[in-house]
Amino acid sequence: MSEIWRIVKSGHWPSLVGAWVHLTVSFMVWLLVAAMSLPLAAALQLTDAQVAWLVSLPLLGGAVLRMIAGWSADWLGARHTAVVILAVELLVLLWGWGGVTDYGQALVFSLGLGVAGASFAVALPIASRVYPPPAQGLILGIAASGNVGTVLILFLAPRWAAVMDWHQVCGIMAAVVAATLVGFELLVPRTPPVLDVCVGAWWHHVVELIQQRSAYWLCFLYAVTFGGFVGLCSVIPLLLHDVYGVEAIPAGIVAALCGLIGSVIRPVGGYVADRHGGLRALYYVLPAIAGAVVAVVSPSQSMGVVMMVVATAAMGFGNGVVFQLVAEWFPQDIGLASGVVGAAGAVGGFVLPILIGTMKGLSGSYELGCWLFAGLAVCAWGTVMVALRPNGSSPVNLPS
Repeated sequence: MSEIWRIVKSGHWPSLVGAWVHLTVSFMVWLLVAAMSLPLAAALQLTDAQVAWLVSLPLLGGAVLRMIAGWSADWLGARHTAVVILAVELLVLLWGWGGVTDYGQALVFSLGLGVAGASFAVALPIASRVYPPPAQGLILGIAASGNVGTVLILFLAPRWAAVMDWHQVCGIMAAVVAATLVGFELLVPRTPPVLDVCVGAWWHHVVELIQQRSAYWLCFLYAVTFGGFVGLCSVIPLLLHDVYGVEAIPAGIVAALCGLIGSVIRPVGGYVADRHGGLRALYYVLPAIAGAVVAVVSPSQSMGVVMMVVATAAMGFGNGVVFQLVAEWFPQDIGLASGVVGAAGAVGGFVLPILIGTMKGLSGSYELGCWLFAGLAVCAWGTVMVALRPNGSSPVNLPS
């Protein structure tokens, strides 16, 4: 613990706190619809397919906007971009508080909440740039553990929605975001943009980054780990309700527990990767993800809940490992790389609920969708095994 505290004090820790709070609250906003999925379905008389799209759209919006936020963080400044993100979150929530009345408007509202997912592309650069290279794995893990916001919203939103209209829940979150905006302005100092380039040049740089094998390999790995984490947390309430008949509040407690463990363990993943190497850590965690995901739908409710916890814990650990590799391999492009890799993770989170929902519609069960996702995790594991071979070709050009 003393070593961790020494590392935290080696940089500008108020910026780390500000980045963590920004990401925590934004994750609460990002998964707000998922946390209220059962009350929303009842209030708007939605089908299973309609609920699946409402849950997934914020994840898709976050994937697209992370790229834009990554550009803005490098070109206009991460702090300025972070303030804009909070301001837009506030506006969308105020609209949800007083203006959303039907499914069509709910779709637009849900997509608008995707701006909260863009927080990832600015919070991590804010933390990374105020700490030395040897601390990057732990610091990025601490900052990114702001995905504990999933825990808070999955625990609180069903309780709020049980005693008030879901519009009022949006009003409560609007107040939280407003307070966060003030606190962030006080904690994080103004810094100049990292780059002074035109928009066209920046996007050319994005293309160059994506063309590197190591970059799009990290995108794939993060789509499995982070995409799996946020996607599974999003569908756990629906899965528990449909498979085991669990009501909204107990289902929210289980989802919150999964989010808590997956968030808390993320810095541990970064710390282990700093000490023992990111690829070796992924070699052990990816098969754990695959094995746990296929067992989340079990004959026993207790076994299913345990496997949900194990799966999200393994995914959270893997998230910290992957971003240790991002910081190690792209230290000069951390804002850009965070946006690109983070966008891939959000796409994975969007795909998982749609995949599970579609397979349920075709087969009548959630099992097939879980097996398909586990297959992707096994594929990711295979690429790591190839990369670790001492005398073989690697799937990527690993930076020296």
